[in-house]
Amino acid sequence: MTDRKATLSVGDKSIELPVYSGTVGPDVIDVRGLVQQGVFTYDPGFVSTAACESAITYIDGENGVLLHRGYPIEQLAEHSDYLEVCYLLLKGELPTAAENKQFHDTIKNHTMLHDQMRNFFHGFRRDAHPMAIMCGVVGALSAFYHDQMDVTNEHQRDITAHRLIAKMPTIAAWCYKYSIGQPFVYPRNDLSHSENFLQMMFGVPCEEYKPNPILSNAMDKIFILHADHEQNASTSTVRLAGSTGANPYACIASGIAALWGPAHGGANEAVLDMLAEIGDESNIDTFIAKAKDKDDPFRLMGFGHRVYKNFDPRAKVMAETAHEVLTELGLENDPLLRIAQRLEKIALEDEYFVKRKLYPNVDFYSGLILKAIGIPTSMFTVVFALSRTIGWFSHWNEMVSGDYRIGRPRQLYTGSPARDYPEK
Repeated sequence: MTDRKATLSVGDKSIELPVYSGTVGPDVIDVRGLVQQGVFTYDPGFVSTAACESAITYIDGENGVLLHRGYPIEQLAEHSDYLEVCYLLLKGELPTAAENKQFHDTIKNHTMLHDQMRNFFHGFRRDAHPMAIMCGVVGALSAFYHDQMDVTNEHQRDITAHRLIAKMPTIAAWCYKYSIGQPFVYPRNDLSHSENFLQMMFGVPCEEYKPNPILSNAMDKIFILHADHEQNASTSTVRLAGSTGANPYACIASGIAALWGPAHGGANEAVLDMLAEIGDESNIDTFIAKAKDKDDPFRLMGFGHRVYKNFDPRAKVMAETAHEVLTELGLENDPLLRIAQRLEKIALEDEYFVKRKLYPNVDFYSGLILKAIGIPTSMFTVVFALSRTIGWFSHWNEMVSGDYRIGRPRQLYTGSPARDYPEK
């Protein structure tokens, strides 16, 4: 914080506004006092507005930097695991060895769902989208834990965090099992977080599930790389819902609803749809030409990023993981994956893409990994929501832990002025 001022001129009036500096990143101008001057700011999409103060995640899109509590995402992906990252996001510091073990054990003790939750799944059509089921079931958790939720109580907030982190893989896997008519598989406490998710996805009661360490590691990387991404649309939705004092499970359900939108969480699903549209390696040159034609509606999905104007720091980790998974599963010659690898090579070498910094992003690679593992495209956003729950909750927790106000954005009204009802 500083005592510097910025001056805004509105007509013949000059208004002084405080200027604040964060730990890193651009300065911000405090416009809260403008309402007393009879003016508001206008910023559709809030692309130039800091709506909150946060110490959780920092992004420098120009230089391809993503930090969680100060730690670069590349280092966390290499040295940490998802549950340790959850602890970091939630508590602000990496756990000690004892804290880490206790946290892992606590999460394992919360993975089961209340048996009545099965009834919620059976209330949906079998062909319902998994995101619709997840949104409904997570929202329904508020009906099971409403008597034990005081948002001003730190201990109760911690328990809620543990429940959400632990139960989301179970909910996600059951969404898939329900859609294909297979019996639900219960969590196992002898498995890691990612192994447990995969066994609930692909295990069956009639035989023992044996985890593949390459696939489990890839799944853990996907969880880490999607754990949080600062004040995006779904995180902002959770904060806005939470600002009313709403039940945190309902707030997380609102984040799931926001993430469901194809402009947000559906990017990796769009990558697979694009690969299917291209269809064959022989068609790649045609589609590359279409992508370069500004008058053609076709767009290469999974290249470039709204935030990162350089290389997505998560993409390098995902690229290495993708190649490990494809090699492990012997899928180097899968038709769609060969198209993807050829597109990757073009994007990294073709002057058109390099000049515009349209590098493959995390969604490009995560879609390939999920497809290779056997997760259907309809489940991609569900996996994203599972991963992002800790980010949503951490931001909600940070907000309710301090002084906050109910969100109430302003508008630029362009409708009719006051007028009288016509006589009949």
